[in-house]
Amino acid sequence: MKRIVVKVGSNVLTRSNGTLDVTQVSALVDQIAWLRQHGYEVILVSSGSIACGKSELTPDRKLDAVGQRQLFSAIGQVKLINLYYDLFREQGIHIGQILTMKESFATRLEYLNQRACMSVMLANNVLPIINENDTVSVTELMFTDNDELSGLVASMMNADCLVILTNVDGIFNGDPKDSRTRVIPMVSYDHDLSEYIQDSHSGFGRGGMITKVHIARKIAEEGIKVIIANGKTTNILTELAEHPLQTLHTEFRPNPTPTSGVKKWIAHSESFAKGIARINREAAEALCGCKAVSLLMVGVTAIEGDFEEGDIINIIDDGGRTIGIGRSAYSSDEARQLIGRHDVKPIIHYDYLYME
Repeated sequence: MKRIVVKVGSNVLTRSNGTLDVTQVSALVDQIAWLRQHGYEVILVSSGSIACGKSELTPDRKLDAVGQRQLFSAIGQVKLINLYYDLFREQGIHIGQILTMKESFATRLEYLNQRACMSVMLANNVLPIINENDTVSVTELMFTDNDELSGLVASMMNADCLVILTNVDGIFNGDPKDSRTRVIPMVSYDHDLSEYIQDSHSGFGRGGMITKVHIARKIAEEGIKVIIANGKTTNILTELAEHPLQTLHTEFRPNPTPTSGVKKWIAHSESFAKGIARINREAAEALCGCKAVSLLMVGVTAIEGDFEEGDIINIIDDGGRTIGIGRSAYSSDEARQLIGRHDVKPIIHYDYLYME
C-alpha cells in the first residue's frame, strides 16, 4: 500500500471572496475516497480554518493580527472539521483531527509521540486530518505555512509521496502570465530552481512558491517523491494517480538513497537548535566530503549557546556558513572544555548528523 500525504492550501478550498468553497471541499473528499479504494493510505494536511472563521463572524472591534488569527482559526476549525466529518462519513470513512505546533516537533520524544498517534490511526483505517493549531501558536514558532507542516509529516511518516495542491499548475520556466512559459514537468531533488521562482503569496495563505520549492527539494532529498499541482483542476488527485504523464504538474524526483528516520527528524530541526559548534576548514572539508564521518572535537574552534547532551546544535564553518545540524553528545559546558581534543568521542556522531 502506498502512503501519501496530501496538502491542500486555503487558496484551493476558498472562493475569490475568501469564503469556503463547499463544492471544492466535497470534490477533494471524493478524490481521497477514490485513492483509499485503490490502495493508497492517505494523510490530509488541510489549511482553511482562518478563511472559514472570517466568513462566519465580523468582530465587534478591531483586532490585531494575533487576535484575528486566534479568533478566526478557533471558529473556523470547528466549521472545517465538521464539514470534513459529514462528507467523509457519506463515504464510510472515519476521520481524526490532529492540531499541532512547530514546537511539538522540537524534541525526539514529542516527535515520536505524534508519529505513534498517526500510526495508530492509520492502522485502524482512520484518516488523519492535520492542521496547525493557530489558536495557541505564536508568530516566531509558527510554521512558514502548512507546506512546511506537510513536509514534516511526510518525512515523519515515511510517506512514498507528498502532493502539494495549490492554485497553479506547478513550477513554470518563466512568468506564469506569459503565454510562452511552460510548466516544468520533472526536476531532480538537487536541481536549483531559484531562477524560475517568484516570491508571491496566495490570497489566503502565508506561504509562497519559494517555500513550496524549498520544502519540496528537502523532502525529495530525503527520498520522498514530491508533486506540486493545481488543486482546482478537476479530479487532480485521481488524474495524477491514473494519468501522470498527461496531467500538468511538477514532480521532484527523490534521492535514490533514503535518509534514516533519526536524520529525517534532525533535518527539520534547524529552527530548534540550542547552540552552535564552529569548526575549522579541515573539519568542514571532511564533513562535506564523500565519506561518512562524525564531527570530532579536534575540528571544533568554538562552542556557543547553552545546551544539554542530546540537544540539537548547528554546525558553522570558518566562513560563517551553516553547513549542518546534529544532536550533541555533550552539554555546552562539557564541549567547551574539550575543544581541540583528539582523544574523546565525537561531539556529533554521523548517525545523528545532517548536512545541509
